Amino acid sequence: MEYSCVQLNDLPDEILITIFKKLANIEVLYSLVSVNKRLNKIAHDFVFTNNLALLWSTSDGFVYSLHDPILDRFCLHILPKIHQKIKWLELESQSMERILLATNYPNLYGISLYNMQAETAIGLFTEETSVLRTLKNQILSLTIDISTTGTQHRPADVHRIIFTHIFTMFTNLQYLNFGLYSIRDQRLSIRTPLLTVISANLLELHVSLDNFQDCLYLLDGRFNKLHTLCADIFFIRSSRQCHIYSYPYKLKHYDDITNNFPGGIFKCVRKVSLFDERPFEHEFFLQIAQSFPFMEKLYVTNQKQQINKRFRKSKNENQNLSIIKYPHLKYLHLVNACKDYHEQFLLDTKTCLPLDVGVYMNYKLVKKLTRNFRRNTTRSNCAKLNYVYLHRKVEFPGYSNSFFSTKTQLPEH
Repeated sequence: MEYSCVQLNDLPDEILITIFKKLANIEVLYSLVSVNKRLNKIAHDFVFTNNLALLWSTSDGFVYSLHDPILDRFCLHILPKIHQKIKWLELESQSMERILLATNYPNLYGISLYNMQAETAIGLFTEETSVLRTLKNQILSLTIDISTTGTQHRPADVHRIIFTHIFTMFTNLQYLNFGLYSIRDQRLSIRTPLLTVISANLLELHVSLDNFQDCLYLLDGRFNKLHTLCADIFFIRSSRQCHIYSYPYKLKHYDDITNNFPGGIFKCVRKVSLFDERPFEHEFFLQIAQSFPFMEKLYVTNQKQQINKRFRKSKNENQNLSIIKYPHLKYLHLVNACKDYHEQFLLDTKTCLPLDVGVYMNYKLVKKLTRNFRRNTTRSNCAKLNYVYLHRKVEFPGYSNSFFSTKTQLPEH
């Protein structure tokens, strides 16, 4: 058999671009700019230059500054070469000013600001010397994530001040995401009508609000061109819980779903929590899997035993249940769920878990339903677990380690 060696330069541009699109844009630029004429041209393609996230982010939503050597290379060599092609920048507080001062951005229309300390954010939108002043007429879209940790001001006051002055700074703003998808509690409490906040250009607003009255204030005509409002309302005065959302639903979380869940497709949701005082049956979990096809985290809170399971057992029926798949699930929390729901996810006759799932379970229930870690019908799903956090300190029997996959770690607590 003959073998051939294909080098990177042997591939056509179209294939190289397809390969490089698997990387983050900053990785492509950092690795390819000025390497040679051909790769440099590919790196300058709009696919890699129109939207730059000049930061590091974790799967948990935390954001950090680039390391100094990487930041130096971008500010001194890369950004000045591609500045006319950049349309959107994602920045964090520590490196934001240096990046914005590294060059001019004539075609920049969108900016995302993360980890913004309260005082820094207030200064950005109020001070005459603010680095954002040069961009005030060209920014059409803004996302901002504010941290009020350590501030001397009340968080509610900080959010009102910043929200108000954003529209003073960016008079042409059409899209604003005021921390709706942030991991922080960036809740806007208006309290009184925003007489000073008027925007004739804002079309779309994403915001987390303190109560329903705040929502009414935002819709009082001050934003007379607003056609889309996505609001996460913390408190609605009522003795019942309800979910109010726009469609398509764009939040990344959907909390406290009950058996009354009407269904639908929610492609943006990554975190789901289930809670009810009535049991969740197998069909309910099937509906959840279908409604949230990209769900990564699932929390189950329910202490009621499944009724249909006991009925099937009493009738000695061996029904072929639909095996539920969660293709993107990374974390499963079952500590606040009874044995039936541990079994729901570990039995391979009910659920097919993906590889590398982290689970948080109750040790006694796991030991019982796996029949002291020897039950064959739970072996398949247990072998796919990345780690198992068992809710109590225990000494594991020798066979438990062989029952779980070699990837599985069983930390003590």
